[in-house]
Amino acid sequence: MKKIVSFCLIIVTIFLYSCSKKNSDYTTIGIGIISSHQALLDISDGIIDELNNSPYKFKFDIQNANNDINTAAAIAHKFNSDVDIAVGIATPMAIALANIIRNKPVIFSAVNNPVEAGLIENINSGYKNITGLSDEIPIKQHIEEFIKIYPIKKLGFIYTSSESNAVNMAKTTKEVCDSLGIEFIATTITNSNEVKQATESIIDKVDAIYTVTDNTLYSGINSLTEIAKKHRVPVFSSEYNSSKDSDILFSIGFDYYKIGNLTGKIILDIVKGKKPNEIPVITLNNNITKTLINLDMANLLSIDIKDDYIKNADIVIKNNKVITKEK
Repeated sequence: MKKIVSFCLIIVTIFLYSCSKKNSDYTTIGIGIISSHQALLDISDGIIDELNNSPYKFKFDIQNANNDINTAAAIAHKFNSDVDIAVGIATPMAIALANIIRNKPVIFSAVNNPVEAGLIENINSGYKNITGLSDEIPIKQHIEEFIKIYPIKKLGFIYTSSESNAVNMAKTTKEVCDSLGIEFIATTITNSNEVKQATESIIDKVDAIYTVTDNTLYSGINSLTEIAKKHRVPVFSSEYNSSKDSDILFSIGFDYYKIGNLTGKIILDIVKGKKPNEIPVITLNNNITKTLINLDMANLLSIDIKDDYIKNADIVIKNNKVITKEK
């Protein structure tokens, strides 16, 4: 009987060792998302697909802070204990991870200005345990394209006063407007419930509105576009992904699924043995930019969109149908 018990114990020990060994073959990736903004969810999908297409094995812990900073901090504490590599999607989430996690890699994604956010010291390289991808948008290029479609004299801009990325983009947009002779009319919000009131406060003072990759603003973007539509004010956007579901006239923006792919490549470099401070920060170019034109809104606003814009657009909305073009 003792021999049987001993044999069983040996079998159990071997089984437990085998399971432990098997589990150690996986790298656990924590993905923290600041909010359920479609662009940010696309990044998460892009990361997961990129990693699952590699020869390595991963487990994923995906957490959403739902635009709450305290929840973001709680997620950071969880990742500090439970994951091998932590990913922060969008500036507030990345900052939360960086503030708490010091002894394992932290990868940021879709952070407009990681230097101003205090994540790294310069845009060319990672810093200590942190590196990632910056999605700084070419605001001057965007506005120059917008005025080819519509002669903007007074540009409205709504941004979140507590998001460093939004504050920096507001500053840049004002500088661009000043250089182009456009009056910049801005107002701030502190949460998405204030988007409607903020839009109403400026809608009679502007002849167009420009929205950027501000996570809080985009949580209430339909409130903005409903009011703009009622007042016949065109809305231009630098956020391509979410424009399909709101009444935005014209959008130029990054493909955030591809941003997720690029973020996944950074993670793979770390899995292969590189340290975060050895990995350059990725900055984006026009190779992953897409455009959207809403011809229904153009018709409503009596704006004539040139055939070249329609031909080159990645998505055209016409008769309430979303037409995606193969390129």
